[in-house]
Amino acid sequence: MTPPLFRKIAIFGVGLIGGSFALALKKAGAAGQIVGAGRTRQSLERARALGIIDACTTSPAEAVDGADLVLIAAPVAQTGAILASIQPHLGPGTVVTDAGSTKTDVVAAARAALGSRIACFVPGHPIAGREQNGPDAALVDLYVGKKVVLAALPENASEDVERVAQAWRQCGAVIHALTPEEHDRVFAAVSHLPHLLAYALVDDIARKPHAGLLFQYAASGFRDFTRIAGSSPEMWRDITLANQDAMLVELDAYLAQLKRLRTMLADADGAALEAVYANAQKARHDWISTIEATEKQTRQGGD
Repeated sequence: MTPPLFRKIAIFGVGLIGGSFALALKKAGAAGQIVGAGRTRQSLERARALGIIDACTTSPAEAVDGADLVLIAAPVAQTGAILASIQPHLGPGTVVTDAGSTKTDVVAAARAALGSRIACFVPGHPIAGREQNGPDAALVDLYVGKKVVLAALPENASEDVERVAQAWRQCGAVIHALTPEEHDRVFAAVSHLPHLLAYALVDDIARKPHAGLLFQYAASGFRDFTRIAGSSPEMWRDITLANQDAMLVELDAYLAQLKRLRTMLADADGAALEAVYANAQKARHDWISTIEATEKQTRQGGD
């Protein structure tokens, strides 16, 4: 029999992201053993009961002992503490990566925690998710056809970056590369700001004295627009603060756009409003067409 790609994988945070990673690697036969690590035994035991992981521990040293690969899939604010807890116990060949939605802060935390061992850390970010959380939300096919961004560091050996890429490919993902700075600017615009806006809208409506009446008549448009407001508040608090500078740039640009739209509405300038709507509609149609063409190409390549 061909030996698995990884003898042992340790995952810190066996919820939606870490759990789906584990399930996909188990299905692919890419890991001899997968150990879950985290703060609470209850969540870890649930992941083991669901067959997501083979063993669990709250001991960082035990988790990484003999591990080929370590994935940190906890909220980004916990990354530094987790890295510091495992640093003394990392083997010479262990590669560490993460699944955080921000990268410049994670890289800074990694440099502080790992010191001379920074070369073993390959920053990553799978572009996939859903609003549910915890081990029960994990899906074996969550990453199939989805992008994973690797923000490799100058210190990383190319073979270590490739090992991380291989793990994600085993999950069905497509690998992309950005610098940490590029990553945070891009995702401030297309992910982090939309989450802030969805939370803000639902919070605004929930605080109105007639909120019950408003929610009673909210239909599919409201549901689609606000779906991501069902995501983990803890996780998105950390992401928002971690990417503060890029978020402020995008938020200021959006506020300027809202001010423009308010002026158009106050002036009853239908032509100007329609022009904005038409440009947005075309941009969205073009974007969806590109996604569909890429997915078709991916499916044909796998046949």
